[in-house]
Amino acid sequence: MARLGKKSYDLLIIGGGIYGAAAVWDAASRGLSVALIDKGDFGSRNSSNSQKTIHGGLRYMQHGDLWRMRKSACERTTLMRIAPHLVHPMPCLIPTYGNLMRGIMPLALKIYDLVNFDRNQLKDTQKHIPGGRVVSKEEFLRLIPGAQDNGLTGGVIWYDAQVYNTERMVLSFIKSAENAGADVANYIEATGFLKNGNRIRGIKARDLINNSELEIQAKVILNASGPWVDNVLGSLGNPQRRRIVLSKMLILVSNRLLVQDYAFGISFQKKFKDDDAVINKGYRLLFISPWRNYSLIGTAQMPYQGDPEDLKITEADIQRFIEEVNEAYPHAALTRKDVSFFYGGLLPVDGVNRNGDVNLIKHYKIYDHKQEGIEGLISVMGVKYTEGRYVAQRAIDLVFKKLGIKSPECTTMRNPIHGGSIEKFNDFLGNAIENRPRGLSEEIIRHLVYNYGSEYIKILKYIDENPCYGEKMSIRSDVIRAEILHGIREEMAQKLGDVVLRRTEMGTAEYPGEEALKACASIMAEELGWNESRVKRELEEVKEIYTPGA
Repeated sequence: MARLGKKSYDLLIIGGGIYGAAAVWDAASRGLSVALIDKGDFGSRNSSNSQKTIHGGLRYMQHGDLWRMRKSACERTTLMRIAPHLVHPMPCLIPTYGNLMRGIMPLALKIYDLVNFDRNQLKDTQKHIPGGRVVSKEEFLRLIPGAQDNGLTGGVIWYDAQVYNTERMVLSFIKSAENAGADVANYIEATGFLKNGNRIRGIKARDLINNSELEIQAKVILNASGPWVDNVLGSLGNPQRRRIVLSKMLILVSNRLLVQDYAFGISFQKKFKDDDAVINKGYRLLFISPWRNYSLIGTAQMPYQGDPEDLKITEADIQRFIEEVNEAYPHAALTRKDVSFFYGGLLPVDGVNRNGDVNLIKHYKIYDHKQEGIEGLISVMGVKYTEGRYVAQRAIDLVFKKLGIKSPECTTMRNPIHGGSIEKFNDFLGNAIENRPRGLSEEIIRHLVYNYGSEYIKILKYIDENPCYGEKMSIRSDVIRAEILHGIREEMAQKLGDVVLRRTEMGTAEYPGEEALKACASIMAEELGWNESRVKRELEEVKEIYTPGA
């Protein structure tokens, strides 16, 4: 905090989601003096609203967008290279309806595999992506029991990738940046611009933890606040701020594993027209993905007119989506009791069509506010989690241009992020399990490696200090006490929700239980000096996260 107020930075980034996190690592690794702030916790808002999928770009075939398909496939490979513990191949399956779609798909898969010709360049064969193939109607029904066969002619299998823990992915970028010399801080809110005429020279900010004011000097500001881009520009006094149209997104977490081996798509009953599609399927897919021992179900999309700060997933939203799921896939027989958690977020849209359907923006946008007469300010609006690193690279290229400095080569596409120093994932995991300390189960070691990668050994050092730190926080998960301490001491956890939802996986799929929350709060109280009223307030705030709005 002292450094933020004293230094003058080349770059200040506002927003600690996946785009801001990737950008701060890129900037620091290229030698810029850089700081990042977020008014909440890192990755606590829109980046947590994810179906955990890293897209290889097959969906862009219907728009004839081969360039974006290629970039998505390259980013999929890149993320498996730099975060091998977090990103893993995932088989996917979608149905084909009618003979036209079934006839088109073999050619589409050949084009897809051709565009992704170098997809298996990684030495680790665990990260290799098989080619796609068409399956018969009978095989599709065998793989997806209970799928409706009215008009079904078969299906298509291809591979994308899945992020085991999207919250720790964001944090790993943040930690990488910190290791490269960046100054990063959560719970710092930007409240105003510092200007010299039409040039930005920094911001005024408020430390929300200590309730104090500070100023942060920087030559360039990168506004990477996601759906809050307009809010930040408005609160910082930009009278010509751009307006973006948003859609509310909803993803359900089911405590039932609906299908174990494949992520699969089932068409919604409601007809859907994508005005930009070259090949229009006529329907939108409901996607169900196995994740840990849960199912991720998404995505419900609804027009949103309010302020991003007021976003709330309501009980009516959840019930409506459950009905849509059961209509599309009656075999699921989903009930409210099956929904253990839910994620809500906002994405930019081009608008709403005549049928009331939202059309998501297809491409990211990077705004240089020089065109509005404001020097030293850049805003980024992303669309996909998958594209975060690549868009950050493009944004930092622009930062160097604005600074008038020749940019060093970007290395974030090949250098592993924090925890990613693993050559062959299965060998690394097997070795970790085989050489685990006495008293720790294979399941706990597996959990630690998937979350922390090559840094898992740092968690084990707490157990050397005190064996009780190896105890599980609850019978519902494999999170151990050492992880709570590590989150506080090494990863800037300031609030109970930071630890429960982002430093660990304790509460990312279901309510962790009263006993586990109190035990976690007790550890944090001892480490951070909380009194009883603070503990009570933190517990209430976390419980509210699991309670939808009225």
